[in-house]
Amino acid sequence: MQIDVITLFPELVHSVLDFGVVGRAQQQNSLQLKTWNPRRFTRDRYQAVDDRPYGGGPGMVMKFEPLQGALLAAKEANAGPVVYLSPQGKRLDQPLLNAWAGLSGLILVTGRYEGIDERFIEAYVDQEVSLGDYVISGGELAAMVIIDALARLQPGVLGNSESAGQDSFMRGLLDYPHYTRPEEVEGRRVPQVLLSGDHAQIARWRMQQALGRTWRRRPDLLERLELNREQQRLLQQFKKENPENQD
Repeated sequence: MQIDVITLFPELVHSVLDFGVVGRAQQQNSLQLKTWNPRRFTRDRYQAVDDRPYGGGPGMVMKFEPLQGALLAAKEANAGPVVYLSPQGKRLDQPLLNAWAGLSGLILVTGRYEGIDERFIEAYVDQEVSLGDYVISGGELAAMVIIDALARLQPGVLGNSESAGQDSFMRGLLDYPHYTRPEEVEGRRVPQVLLSGDHAQIARWRMQQALGRTWRRRPDLLERLELNREQQRLLQQFKKENPENQD
């Protein structure tokens, strides 16, 4: 997968390649990352990429022409959709990432200052996406989150091919609790079912815990799902045994 990022801070974005899953994905050639700095596409000696907003108001706005030059250069080798990372966009979620993971390319546009010229969005942006209902200083951190999330979805990148499929949100639910050695820590023991060796029973317990944790922490996620009879039974049993909707 080819990901191109339009950014004023290319070194920041490239730093994500130095660690973990993203670095492994690049080494395996499952992911290629290229950055484009709008300053390279300015026409004045000051390399100005921003200017005061029409109509007045605080802050500065990123200019159309440098962004356009960077994007057109990126599009020469990347035919993927153009995504602008913006607080006004659709909230990023796992189904959207899953859809992107199957693409051959993606172009991410990172904003700074008060935002970017609206005409650039109208002319070139296919989709606006936000990490959540809050504001950060620029889109680079959001781009790095997306790069990491997409890297782990590329075939062969994770050591265990089932790991990504069992992550939180992949089935629309939060993840179940995890435990490792030792069996007891400060009086807290690993649930006995996980030591039983009964894989069917373990699978039921994990599903019930995922349902129960989602009910407690993110009931909005459950509203989007159609649970089968077994899942409904497991959830009702969890509610009966854990009547307080809190964690």
